[in-house]
Amino acid sequence: MNFNSSKFYKIPLHYHIIFWLIYFLFNTFRWGSYFNDYLYSFKTNLLGFPIHITLCYLNILILMPNLVYRKKYTLYILSVIAALFIMVLVKFNLTYLLISHNVWPEGPEQIEKLSFNYFIDMMIGELYVITFVTAIKITFDFLNEQKRVTDLEKSQLETELLFLKSQISPHFFFNTLNNIYSLSVEKSNKTPKVVIKLSELMRYMLYETKNKRQTLENEILCIQNYLDLERIRNDDRLEINMSISGDIHDKEIGPILLLTFVENAFKHGVNKNIGKVKIDISFEVKEDFLYFTIKNPMPAITKHKDNLNISSGIGIENVKKRLELGYNKNDYKLSFKNKKNSFVVKLIIKVS
Repeated sequence: MNFNSSKFYKIPLHYHIIFWLIYFLFNTFRWGSYFNDYLYSFKTNLLGFPIHITLCYLNILILMPNLVYRKKYTLYILSVIAALFIMVLVKFNLTYLLISHNVWPEGPEQIEKLSFNYFIDMMIGELYVITFVTAIKITFDFLNEQKRVTDLEKSQLETELLFLKSQISPHFFFNTLNNIYSLSVEKSNKTPKVVIKLSELMRYMLYETKNKRQTLENEILCIQNYLDLERIRNDDRLEINMSISGDIHDKEIGPILLLTFVENAFKHGVNKNIGKVKIDISFEVKEDFLYFTIKNPMPAITKHKDNLNISSGIGIENVKKRLELGYNKNDYKLSFKNKKNSFVVKLIIKVS
């Protein structure tokens, strides 16, 4: 029998030995005190415990998995009664032959042959042991199942987060490659600089964003590289004001969360406007929270529409989902506002 198999609840063998040893000593002293004969108690328990152990493991390893879990309840009850009957019969004969002809000293009368009362009393005693061990088994089964479900949910969560992060990189690279293509068509001398910046971003996104958290410093550096790309592409028409305050060292955040908002600001606030455009970005760390704000002008072609909703779209919906999966509800607050022809995103997020 493999005591380390999944059927045995992954409880090491030595724990089973310790359990039965403690139970044996308890019973020996208990009945030794009752009979005022510890030697007799030791002998009867030495004979009885193999029977207890056989019945218990027969029940939890064979009868329950094959009958109870398959909803064969009547057959299970009959099998338990039959096993108890056989074991009581074995116990009576072994006690009579090896220990004493008085096989039931704790009973109301001395007997030397099987009786109905003896059977009932012994079967109830064996049933008590079986019930006790089965209760332990069910408890461990419940705990293992809870752990299995928790591990499965965690695995599914990590898989979904990886999928969401994988959606961001192709979207971002596609846009940047379009920029490089435009510059190459124009035979711009900016093309090599853009390629270098893009390679730095690709290296970061491919190799530095696999963990659940990334340092805030690296995330800000990633955004700065992105802004450098946009500055090269947009020349003098782009004004970017970025401020950083508070202690950003030893702070962590979900990788490339903030970049989505920055990219969204350029997609709607820069690419859909003509002339000079201003982008304001603020990072402020207070204690264990980052107060992130980004402000961009509304798209010129939709500026006057009442039903404008820049807070939707694949990128923003993606980051909303990542926040829900990766953070507790009390660890972040995300808001969007249309204010004086500007679109403002505010994120307060725990970075400790």
